Amino acid sequence: MTKVEVEPLLDVRGITKSFAGVQALKGVDLSVRPGEVHCLLGQNGAGKSTLIKVLAGVHQPDAGTVAWEGRGVTIDSPQAAIDLGIATMYQELDVVGGLSVAENIFLGHELASAGFTRRGEAARRTEALMARLGHAGISPNTEVGTLSAANQQIVAMARALSHDIKLIVMDEPSAVLDNEEVKNLFHVVRELTAQGIAVVYITHRLEEIRQIGDRITVIKDGRTTASSLPVADTSTHELIKLMTGRDVANVFPEPVPIAADAPVVLSVQGLASGRAFSGVTFDVRAGQIVGLAGLVGSGRSEILETIYGARKASAGSVSVSGRRLPAGSVTAAVRAGVGLSPEERKSQGLVMSRPVYFNETLSSFTRFAKGIFVNEAAEREASRKESEAVRLHPNDPDRVAATLSGGNQQKLLLARWLLHGTRVLLLDEPTRGVDVGARAEIYTLIRDLAAAGNAVVIVSSEIPEVLGLADTVLVIGDGRVIDTLPALQIDEHGVLDLVMKGSAA
Repeated sequence: MTKVEVEPLLDVRGITKSFAGVQALKGVDLSVRPGEVHCLLGQNGAGKSTLIKVLAGVHQPDAGTVAWEGRGVTIDSPQAAIDLGIATMYQELDVVGGLSVAENIFLGHELASAGFTRRGEAARRTEALMARLGHAGISPNTEVGTLSAANQQIVAMARALSHDIKLIVMDEPSAVLDNEEVKNLFHVVRELTAQGIAVVYITHRLEEIRQIGDRITVIKDGRTTASSLPVADTSTHELIKLMTGRDVANVFPEPVPIAADAPVVLSVQGLASGRAFSGVTFDVRAGQIVGLAGLVGSGRSEILETIYGARKASAGSVSVSGRRLPAGSVTAAVRAGVGLSPEERKSQGLVMSRPVYFNETLSSFTRFAKGIFVNEAAEREASRKESEAVRLHPNDPDRVAATLSGGNQQKLLLARWLLHGTRVLLLDEPTRGVDVGARAEIYTLIRDLAAAGNAVVIVSSEIPEVLGLADTVLVIGDGRVIDTLPALQIDEHGVLDLVMKGSAA
């Protein structure tokens, strides 16, 4: 018997979109069935964000067609998208701090009678939505800002479901979640698809596709390079080639042997910071990469912040090239040659509204200032040279940082510290939100920086990334170093085993 093809819920054909003469979409096709998880893949700048804004009614296409449940439609506003049954959850969650869970869910379509808000009804409906999503413990009256990122996502999903939704677009929903939270997210997604709701799932983490996806569409340079590929029949190697247009080796750069007499650049001795972590001791030699591996909440990021002086140590010491740094002084750390690329690079590392040259020279500003005057021409020239060194694309000193892809924003931070003459690089989640092609470039760049004599400390939630980049790995659990091993002597299972045993100790 011939299998009956399921009619698509959403069928997008030949969508194009230009902005000020730049063509973001050059002919995109996307067909989504009811009750499926359809993964949308592509490098940064491929056109994914523009496409989902077309589906959300934020942008109107220049050409192409959109069919919904078999009939042609025009999505000319966000409200039109909601009226059809399309909701979008953006990577930057748009929940409103200061408002309760219930107020967030019904924001813009408040339940009211005769001008009075029906708070009781809103609370009851919120409780029903939370139960539907498997999170009955989230109270309607809880202030959203006090919730974890994972629970804020649940609130965003509940807001979508407060309408008559048939399709939810999720943009990088796992980017800020730990492993357990990702598992819960997948459970919720499967509960939704079991109810017939379709999900368009956008991610840079290719391993997630195997766990959650049904079919895949790949976009490259504004065009669909592959449409509706079955997940089970498509290899990771094939996906990478479709996304990048080339073979990208799924390996890390070869480590460079470290001389036995290489000087110790960074020395951390007995470092502690309140309840976050204690007793952390390690050295990093010139040319060495040390990785901190462990689970989210183990104290990894706090260790980097304390070395950098952003968090004051309660015990222990940090020394750079034999000189002890005063505790809790970012200024002293930067002057000594320590640079931090923080986990949240958009909010903590870069001034997103300012140009590339401003961000690159930020830590070296006095070099370009004379009295009250600043030599902006010299700033731009220095920026252009460092951008070339880190292969920033495009190499335009006046380009606003917010317009760069995730991978290029990370390179921008590295360029800042190179310009400053940094000797110690602290990298917290250096490839978060970075596509697979740019990851390979950043891995090579980090290895090259180490080979040039820098000391590098890296933190990543992706244990294979730590093991692939680092020469030495510190396994961190419950705020302490459980073990220190050469990276070649341990695998991901070994790290997790040590973490679990250390936590139980």
